[in-house]
Amino acid sequence: MKLDQEKSEFLDQMLQQWQEQQLLTEEHVVKLKNSYETKSFDWRRLAQYSFWIAMACGVISLGALLLDKDILTYLEKLYDTPDGLISLLSAVVAAILYYTGFKRSRTHYMQVFSNDALIFTAVMLTANAIAYLGKAIGNNESHFSILILFSVIVYGVLAFVFKSRLIWTFVLISLGAWFGTETGYLSRGDYYFLGLNYPLRFVFFGLVLTATALLLKNKPKFRLFYGTTYIGGMLYLFVSLWLISVFGNYASIEEWYNVRQINLFYWAILSAIACLISIIAGLKYRDDIAREFGITFLFLNLYTRYFEYFWDTWHKALFFCVLAASFWIIGRRAEKIWNVEFLKK
Repeated sequence: MKLDQEKSEFLDQMLQQWQEQQLLTEEHVVKLKNSYETKSFDWRRLAQYSFWIAMACGVISLGALLLDKDILTYLEKLYDTPDGLISLLSAVVAAILYYTGFKRSRTHYMQVFSNDALIFTAVMLTANAIAYLGKAIGNNESHFSILILFSVIVYGVLAFVFKSRLIWTFVLISLGAWFGTETGYLSRGDYYFLGLNYPLRFVFFGLVLTATALLLKNKPKFRLFYGTTYIGGMLYLFVSLWLISVFGNYASIEEWYNVRQINLFYWAILSAIACLISIIAGLKYRDDIAREFGITFLFLNLYTRYFEYFWDTWHKALFFCVLAASFWIIGRRAEKIWNVEFLKK
């Protein structure tokens, strides 16, 4: 086994301690030490970060390019290019990249991140093709959520055809964008839809998505996308619950400013109850995702309340002293739990 430096040192210390306590013989210690070695460098993580930085730099490069006056003058000459042609070109290039990316995923299956970078670029071009298709066939209507729904269908088909979790991630993102824009359109620009502001709407959206993932968990065709859908639904649900605990069911900043934070306490209670239910369900059914979401957002909820209620009333030295002590206690407990779990493994 190749282990990180920290884990390798920990194992060395434990083996030495067990040998001193005569729980292991010297022969056993040597045999166990030969079963693992320390990683010299985490090349996989470097590759992953490098591709992320490359894509980010590409976006920055495009932005810098568009700020150049000469380039802008040239682009103005291309302004009359038909929207349909731009859509077609984007779709053709996206198709080529899809084909190349999935062909490479079979022939160069170890080059995970470079293959995903190609698929990511193809997904972006697909979105561009759909957007310009909408401009080409539209009549300046504001009901553009139909286009987003169309992108959900396109991404969904591509994800099932190519069996790609990466594309399925964009299905979930697009589905959330469609839900938000469609409810906004149906409310005719009002901040509320059926009396719900945006975070409260997405609480129900997250619940439906999570429930759908759990219901389809054992379906063979859906099994590949179960984990991604489940995590996506939980993310929508718990982020929305946290936002509700901060802003309540208020749609504008002006309304929210005029309300004392203590008046939103019942939303914080609701969010905390949801976290506790998730933790209990995770422990009962050995569901790591539910348990970790519950614990993470319970801590986030507690620290958010701490900042809300004590930031203005406590001296800053006392405030950060208590904050430091709390994180120290959490760190110590987490370290002990990690040691126990690592020994079990």
